[in-house]
Amino acid sequence: MINHIDVSSVLRRTVCDLYSNLVTRPTGAAVRTEIENLLSAWRGPSLTVIDFSHVNLLDFSCADEVVAKLLLRFEGGAPPQDAYFLLRGVREDHLDAIEAALERYQLALVMQAEDGGLLLVGTVNDAQRRAWQALRELGRCAADELATALGEAPAHAAALLAALHERRLIMRFDDTYVPLGVAQ
Repeated sequence: MINHIDVSSVLRRTVCDLYSNLVTRPTGAAVRTEIENLLSAWRGPSLTVIDFSHVNLLDFSCADEVVAKLLLRFEGGAPPQDAYFLLRGVREDHLDAIEAALERYQLALVMQAEDGGLLLVGTVNDAQRRAWQALRELGRCAADELATALGEAPAHAAALLAALHERRLIMRFDDTYVPLGVAQ
């Protein structure tokens, strides 16, 4: 299932109906809490597109609250639902704050660029980044197919896929993996 959350609508509904600026830590915490409430109603594997298109200003404290702390809650598969996140509508000035928050907690996420392309932002090692890029080019594939594409041993490719999946950067379906944002 694919869900869509317009962050500016959540902000207006939760905090203030007058503007679309995500500033101050309490504002970010309120928006994150509302997003978590929405997520708790959705069951099963889900990809949630978090859309910043109509957010005018995003400061570092709100990026920390809305993005990083949301990812921390779901990383490693602790919650009962299988949730994945894709950011959309992120402008360059938003990206500075988001990247700083991701680096602070050693997190990463997938973002959809204006041209529709997928970008991996945040902290990942070179091997994981290479595996993610290869998977993005291949689409849906199994570990042995990724191993061939990377010129790596199947066990190493499987370990890379498992690490990317645990960090919620790719989705798993049976024995195959799919990058976020690619038609499932």
